[in-house]
Amino acid sequence: MKRVTLEEVARVAGVSRATASRVVNGASSVDESLRHAVQRAISSTGYLPNIAARSLVTRRADAIGLLLPDERRMDGDPHLASVVSGVTRVVRPLGVHLVLMMTGPGTREQAMSDLRCGRLDGVILVHTDPADPVPGQLIEAGLPVVLAGRPLEPMPITYVDVNQTAGAALAACRLKSLQCNRIATITGPQDTPAGQDRLAGFLAEVPDAVVVHGDFTRQSGVAAMEHLIRRCPDVDGVFVASDLMANGAIPVLHRSGRKVPDDVAVVGFDDSSAALTSEPELTTVRQPITDMAAEMARQLLRQITEPRSPAVSVVFEPSLVVRDSG
Repeated sequence: MKRVTLEEVARVAGVSRATASRVVNGASSVDESLRHAVQRAISSTGYLPNIAARSLVTRRADAIGLLLPDERRMDGDPHLASVVSGVTRVVRPLGVHLVLMMTGPGTREQAMSDLRCGRLDGVILVHTDPADPVPGQLIEAGLPVVLAGRPLEPMPITYVDVNQTAGAALAACRLKSLQCNRIATITGPQDTPAGQDRLAGFLAEVPDAVVVHGDFTRQSGVAAMEHLIRRCPDVDGVFVASDLMANGAIPVLHRSGRKVPDDVAVVGFDDSSAALTSEPELTTVRQPITDMAAEMARQLLRQITEPRSPAVSVVFEPSLVVRDSG
C-alpha cells in the first residue's frame, strides 16, 4: 500500500504542511482547533510518522512513561483506565509510544535511568506518595515530568488537577438544597492534597459537619460508614469524598435499615464507573479524568519539545451530576 504522506494529512486537515509537521512533532505552539483537525486527519488517513527518521532529527526516543500506583492500590481504582485512555488519545496519533510502569521496588529508579539514558523522553506521575523524592529529583535533573494532581508542598513542577475545593462545595450545596439537617462527610486521606482540599471545601460550606476519615478505598468507605452511623445515628446527608468509598458506604446504610436517598442522601466525588454500579446510582461531583489525562500528555509533550518552557498548573472545573442517591 502507498504510504500516506504528511502533505496528504495537511490537505485533509486544511492546514499547511508546516502546521501538520508541528502537530506530529508535539509542538505546543499550535492552535487547539488546528491540532484537533490534524489529529482527525491522521486518524482518517492512517498516517504513520516515520519514527526512525524523526528520531534522527529530534534525538528523542518517541516514548513516554506513565508511572502508575502499585498493584495493591490499582485494585478497584476506576480512574486508571480513563487516565490511560486520555494519554493514549494524544500520543498515539503522533507515533509516541506509551510505556506503562507500576510502582514497585526499583521502578522509580528504572524510570529515572530510562530518562537519563534517553530511553524515555518524559514521564507522567500518577498517585505519588507525599514523601516520594522522585518529583524533586526529576526537577533537579531538568527532566520532563508532569504530575497528576497538585503536589503537597509547592515545587516548580507542571501538574494537572481539578478544583477539589470547588467540587466539595458543590456536594455541600447539594445536600443543603435537599434540606438535610444532620450532615457528615467521609474524607479522603489527609496526607494527600485531594483529601485535604475536599475536606476544606466541604467544611467551608458546612462548618458543623460530622467528620469521619477514610482513605479513598471501598473498604474504608464500609468502615467509615459503620463508624458514622454509630456516632451519629440521625445523619441524613453524607458527602463521601470518592465514588469508590461511597460504593462501600451505601450498602452499610441499607443493612442498617436506612433507605437512600429517602432517609440518607449520599453524594460522591469523581463520577467514575463506581458511581454507576452503586445502588441507587450515585449523585456525584464530576472531574473530567480523560480530558485531564489528555492535558497531562500535551503538557509533557510541550516540555519535551520546548525544554526551557516554565512549569504550569492546569486546573479543570468540576460539575455536579445528579442521579438517584441524593
